[in-house]
Amino acid sequence: MPRDNKTPLIQKIAQQARLTFRGLQAAPGGDAVVADRLAQLISLVTAVRAADLKVAPRKSKPSPGAAGLQGPPELQGPPVTYMHICETEVFSMGVFLLGGGASIPLHDHPGMNGMLKVLYGKVNVRCFDKLEDGLSSAPPRFDPPLAPQETPSVWRAALRSVTQYSETSGPCLLSPARDNLHQVDALDGPAAFLDILAPPYNPEDGRDCHYYKVLRPAGGRSQEQRREVEEEEVVEEEVEEAWLLEVPQPEDFWCGGEPYPGPAVSA
Repeated sequence: MPRDNKTPLIQKIAQQARLTFRGLQAAPGGDAVVADRLAQLISLVTAVRAADLKVAPRKSKPSPGAAGLQGPPELQGPPVTYMHICETEVFSMGVFLLGGGASIPLHDHPGMNGMLKVLYGKVNVRCFDKLEDGLSSAPPRFDPPLAPQETPSVWRAALRSVTQYSETSGPCLLSPARDNLHQVDALDGPAAFLDILAPPYNPEDGRDCHYYKVLRPAGGRSQEQRREVEEEEVVEEEVEEAWLLEVPQPEDFWCGGEPYPGPAVSA
């Protein structure tokens, strides 16, 4: 319809996200309706490009978190920048911009659904899930050994997938039960992605962000592996067990902010 053609794509995404995730919470029309709404949202998100949001690709330069970069952090600028688009009680939406070599450390989205859609550049996404009750009363020995106060913060988890995404890829999806913990690494230069989370982070409602470190069992092989995968190839030959230590926000990671330059969104 002519009216629909005049509606910015990001506005259509916001409207569909509200319908979709409100449906996931209440399921008023049944599973079939929810699945159809989710498929429509995935279709819209797959089509979005940086130009639709007036986000210009950044020049390639090392991020403050990149290996070998010297100088005081306050003079380097943040390794990651966030552009806020909108937030409702149902979902939040914004754009993350990563400098060359930058990473968003392994973190979780408790009780949340989400989508990550690359706008430019290329990212590698490693997804984990906590297993069973998660907390283990008898974790293995680690190298280096854990301090006694760290042991209660160790979780048994599974490496579910390692996937590379570009602007022509569909979105990376997460749910409360699947691929909920992930790490995002910019590959071959700067990258940016649209981020949708539903419901939004809210520490007062139990949805706070926690960071994790992958541990190496003493005498065992490292979980830091399989990074060289073909684009769009998902490594799921077998579920690999991992051990995760909950840690404070890493000192070399912080997120700055800048205005969103694209079409106004009413959600």
